[in-house]
Amino acid sequence: MTKWLGVALLPRADHLRAAIRLQADVGGDVALQPPLHPDGNLPHVTVFQGPFADSLDPQVALGLIGAAAADDGLRGDVSLAGTGVVYQPTGWLFLALERPPLLERLQAASLSVLDEHLDRSSFDGDKDVSRFTAAERASYARYGYRYTGDAYAPHITLGRAEEETALELVRTAPDRVSVPKDWVFDRLSFYVMGEHGAHAQTLLERPLGRG
Repeated sequence: MTKWLGVALLPRADHLRAAIRLQADVGGDVALQPPLHPDGNLPHVTVFQGPFADSLDPQVALGLIGAAAADDGLRGDVSLAGTGVVYQPTGWLFLALERPPLLERLQAASLSVLDEHLDRSSFDGDKDVSRFTAAERASYARYGYRYTGDAYAPHITLGRAEEETALELVRTAPDRVSVPKDWVFDRLSFYVMGEHGAHAQTLLERPLGRG
């Protein structure tokens, strides 16, 4: 049976709350969807997500990914600089984050563990990729996920609105909202994907730095 799961970096508790507030502040009178919540749809930075076969053992996989990350120096609190609220077709608002080499290597380590367990028969071959970049199309064709390799774009999803509304919210965000410069992450999670890839249910968590 196919399982739709993901691996993510989770913000430290105070920064998790800050991301939830930021969604409300950026949206203003518009309720961005799906709503972020500390007990449900968690703010997160996706490392990878997709459909997996029964051969995947999330506990074993997260252990391997976490150990590789620790060996590579990803330990304790990891700070990522925010680069602003950005628009992503269609209708999405992201808090964009920097992409340091350490994060690129974390994704590569994750893919090396997860690749063999992907259920490629569940990839959506009819998905509209017309607004994807060339790198995003290549990523989607190979892994069923838009943001890997050269297309990896670390971000916290703030939610979705009608297209014109989303564009206006992004345009006016710098004048309306004070966005924290740095965001701190302290653990990895394995999660059940919800609507549009949301972090709907946490299966496992692992503090950064456990070798």
